[in-house]
Amino acid sequence: MSKLKYAPQEPHSPDFKAIGSNFKIGSGAKKRGRKSTKKQYFTPDTDLAIAEYLATSNQDERDTIFKDRIWYPFYKLAENLIHTFKFYYTEVDDLEDLKHEVICFLLEKLDYFKPERGSKAFSYFSIVGKNYLILYNNANYQKKKQKVDVLKADEDDGVLHQLGRDDRKQEIKEFIDYFTEYIDKHMFTMFKKTKDRKVCDAINILFKRRENLEIFNKKALYIYIREITEVDTPVITKVTKILKKHYKTLYNEYIETGYVRV
Repeated sequence: MSKLKYAPQEPHSPDFKAIGSNFKIGSGAKKRGRKSTKKQYFTPDTDLAIAEYLATSNQDERDTIFKDRIWYPFYKLAENLIHTFKFYYTEVDDLEDLKHEVICFLLEKLDYFKPERGSKAFSYFSIVGKNYLILYNNANYQKKKQKVDVLKADEDDGVLHQLGRDDRKQEIKEFIDYFTEYIDKHMFTMFKKTKDRKVCDAINILFKRRENLEIFNKKALYIYIREITEVDTPVITKVTKILKKHYKTLYNEYIETGYVRV
């Protein structure tokens, strides 16, 4: 296993990013002949270690747990995300540095993980790491596109287009499932009037049944909602704007943390 450079933080100064920045794969690291699978590197002990990390406020204990039991699973997770989704638009010369950046980001988000909500650590940190790499990759692609010939950039663009179509579809599907649950729980808080709630409920039903809809354009949906709620278009527009505001806020939270606080 690779050598680690590690400088634990003082208990009174819990700078998690600084802790992560001191981990580095050494240049003399041995390469394994076969890539580890999820089961081999993200084990039940990893889940337990994360739970123990979150349960203590003692920084020395956290440093030890992270160094000995969490760092390597995070390293392999970052490695697999980069190569599986081909996140190769990077500002760094060595992909080891990019893996290191992902580990630092995952470390920053450790305290956002709530195992008591039933979330699986592997799924949660996979989403968090993947979202970080999507934003990082797209930003660097735009920089590259400004510097190189447009045709050459388009040749390299296949990965991003495929990622945008397939990966984002799954991500949005997962988020909308969270969002519909959020609406169910907070509808009476968001809307005080009965007609507003009727519209909100109708929109939420459409979200839940989205895969069975044959039409999904704005005009057709407005007509459909108006027919089933018997509410005028201005009311539908007002409710839609409020839901859109919640959607944006919650989606940003989902991108940052991997879940929505329902």
